[in-house]
Amino acid sequence: MSGVPHADAMVTPNGPGAAAALSAGIGSFALAVLACVADKAPAVKALMNIYKPTGPLSGVTTAAILIWLVSWGLLQYLWRRRDVSLGRVCWIGLGLLVLSALLTFPPIGDLL
Repeated sequence: MSGVPHADAMVTPNGPGAAAALSAGIGSFALAVLACVADKAPAVKALMNIYKPTGPLSGVTTAAILIWLVSWGLLQYLWRRRDVSLGRVCWIGLGLLVLSALLTFPPIGDLL
């Protein structure tokens, strides 16, 4: 036997990359949903106003970044040694990204 590791031992799981892709979609969707809710609900608007000159956008973006980071950390932990269906995860992340873009488009966001 040589001292070279077996080829299978050198394969890196795709879970961490999939976690990053999906959490990006989750974070962008959270931003869109929070922006819509803060725009329509006065109580949420007041809650999200953590920096007065910026208004509720300061809380919306802060909360969305926290949701993105927490989802990334959690998925990274859960998938750190796993291979997941990368195509499926990327399509879900892309779907969330498209939904978030639609929600931030005023004619669609105003319907809600």
